[in-house]
Amino acid sequence: MTARRTKFYLDRANGKMSGVCAGIADYSGVDVLWVRIGAILLTLMGGFPWTVIAYMMIAWMGQNKPVELYHSADEQKFWQGVRKNPSTSARDIRSRFRDMDRRLGDIENFYTSDNRRLADEIEALR
Repeated sequence: MTARRTKFYLDRANGKMSGVCAGIADYSGVDVLWVRIGAILLTLMGGFPWTVIAYMMIAWMGQNKPVELYHSADEQKFWQGVRKNPSTSARDIRSRFRDMDRRLGDIENFYTSDNRRLADEIEALR
């Protein structure tokens, strides 16, 4: 069974304690250093008991990140973009498909049209 790529997972492989900050960084696409600094600053600036409680609850309830979640860095970046803004990702994919369709149409038009120069080159190769 494949893992859901739009779900939050604990990243214990890249984590320091229980992988909560690394999981948040993986989910959001933000560098893990900034997530850790933000968590420490939030704790020190008055959120002491609540940030620790939230951290422990996430560590207790979160699932470990599956090993086969991403096959490449490009795939990881794509899924982080989907989690951030799904409509932008869908628009980007549609744009890529339109561009590929246009280029394939140009190729088809080039090879199916009456192109005398191309026909001469093919005859020269025979």
